[in-house]
Amino acid sequence: MYSKNHTVVSEIVLLGFQDLHKFKFPLFSLFLLIYIMSLWENLLIIALVASSRNLQSPMYFFLRQLSQSDILESSNIVPTLLQTVIHDRATLSFGGCLTQFYFFSVTEAFECLLLTIMSYDRYVAICNPLHYNSIMTHRVCKKLAFLSWALVFAVELIPMNLIRTLQFCDQNTIDHFFCDFFPLIELSCSDAFLLQIVGFFLSVPILFMPFILTTVSYICIAHAIRKIVSNIGRQKAFSTCSSHLIVVSIFYGTLISIYVVPPRRGSQTISKIFSLLYTVLIPLVNPVIYSLRNKHIKDAFKTCRLHSRL
Repeated sequence: MYSKNHTVVSEIVLLGFQDLHKFKFPLFSLFLLIYIMSLWENLLIIALVASSRNLQSPMYFFLRQLSQSDILESSNIVPTLLQTVIHDRATLSFGGCLTQFYFFSVTEAFECLLLTIMSYDRYVAICNPLHYNSIMTHRVCKKLAFLSWALVFAVELIPMNLIRTLQFCDQNTIDHFFCDFFPLIELSCSDAFLLQIVGFFLSVPILFMPFILTTVSYICIAHAIRKIVSNIGRQKAFSTCSSHLIVVSIFYGTLISIYVVPPRRGSQTISKIFSLLYTVLIPLVNPVIYSLRNKHIKDAFKTCRLHSRL
């Protein structure tokens, strides 16, 4: 039973990527540059949405929430990654490791819910445009964002507290660059069956249901776009959701490859590479994907630059 905390391990050692040799400093510089660019891009999105009158629609409100989540995730993971690269390992206290896992789980779960909400927003905009303004009001958007944050902060306490009750004996080394679910339970020398069952049931409302709802939304969107007579109308409708569809595909593709079909131990390097995608690269590319072809964000950025020069 998990009624008592039997943990005798006081710190966790993360091995990260081993045997980098002459690639150590180039990789450290690359990851540091990616982190700085991710912070700059996402802070820019937040500032533009907060200051521009043309970026007050629900889509940009949710984009701002996504940027906040990406900043939290990058700041939680990348400093530890940089330590593992430059020192060949990083040492965290057991409590620090659990805290990192908790905030990582919160940001990933929140992004699952947020992408679903954004999919619904695109569904209403394309399939029910006449009622869009009455359905997706600013008050509704704020409630959806608040409920999503509150839900993930509450739900992710359950697996974190269950991990605390596991018994960790002599082994304290994890072949990863951050504290993740599967490496932690594999490190434990006690039975983690209950935790795995709880983790599966919690993934239903956090991962599987949002994925299904997102898929259904895009099926309805595709069906609605096919009914549009003019090619220009189809292209305009598709352009309003193409960026979001790209982000959804990248996010769920990497997430499912790790947590739904987790690699075997012999494929741990592949697992770490996939983990780099959604913890380091996705926070970098999200603002680029959303703003690259977005006229309103480009105009807001130009206006901001113009005001800074005056």
